[in-house]
Amino acid sequence: MLKNLYPLKFHPILKDKIWGGQKLRAFNKQSDGVNIGESWEISDLEDDVSIVSNGVFSGLSLKQLIKTHKGDLLGLKNYALFGDKFPLLIKFIDAESALSVQLHPNDALAKERHNAFGKTEMWYVMQADTNANLIIDFKEQIDAEIYLKHLNDKRLPEILNYENVSEGDAFFIKVGRVHAIGAGVLLAEIQQTSDITYRIYDWDRTDDQGNYRTLHTDLAIDAINFKMPNDFKKHYSNRVNTSNDIVNCQYFKTAFLPIEGKVIKHNIKDSFYIYMCVDGEASIVVEDLEVALKQGETALVPACVKDYEIYANKAKLLEVYV
Repeated sequence: MLKNLYPLKFHPILKDKIWGGQKLRAFNKQSDGVNIGESWEISDLEDDVSIVSNGVFSGLSLKQLIKTHKGDLLGLKNYALFGDKFPLLIKFIDAESALSVQLHPNDALAKERHNAFGKTEMWYVMQADTNANLIIDFKEQIDAEIYLKHLNDKRLPEILNYENVSEGDAFFIKVGRVHAIGAGVLLAEIQQTSDITYRIYDWDRTDDQGNYRTLHTDLAIDAINFKMPNDFKKHYSNRVNTSNDIVNCQYFKTAFLPIEGKVIKHNIKDSFYIYMCVDGEASIVVEDLEVALKQGETALVPACVKDYEIYANKAKLLEVYV
């Protein structure tokens, strides 16, 4: 196989969260934690670097592989841009109760304040309980003065925009966009490699020690975009055995790929490809190697793997590259 690289799977990094639930356990993600809120599928964040779980590289870290294989893993242009840093953080998220209302800074603010990337992200809803929703933006255009008045009066929820959701809904969360995942939502998240979040409202809840979580009111006020266009919900096709574009931004490209039978892929993008199985089961085949993907699993196809096939009786994948 070219450059000895192959489709890679990683041990999930599970995060116990105050708002997390039990749905991720159905995807064989077991934890001693009480409520699994997040499964970090591919991560290169410090102290949370993914470890390979399949094949001859099992036990090696994503960081080690990038340092060894460079552009063969990331793609030449990506390696020139990001060096030994993997540019995306890939997650599954289960919200049993609502997440905090939050936003993320842009690249410039994140660099200045945290020496980090900004956090542009997208969501694909895998399952939603009856009447489940997401918070995205405000109900109507407001300014900082109106925002702060409602925030200080603990009336922020009154001016937020609530979107009822169901399986297959997709949303693009630009930096500066106020948002929150609501109770009863299970989703896939694709984002820049960053864990910088400004929490502005947390429903006045406390942890098991009676402590409130930290809010970032002062940091957030300069990061909120109060003039955000209404472009957060993404509409896309669902043609079978075709990569149907959902999001195309400077940080990542994501497509919806429903498979029934076989799809032949030829990588001409000079990029790695990520496949998140959001429904069903599939297999990625390179020469004589087969890598199985069940619902809730993720695989990384290195950039140097130019030709491969994906098989499934019936499956839905998210296909991501940079």
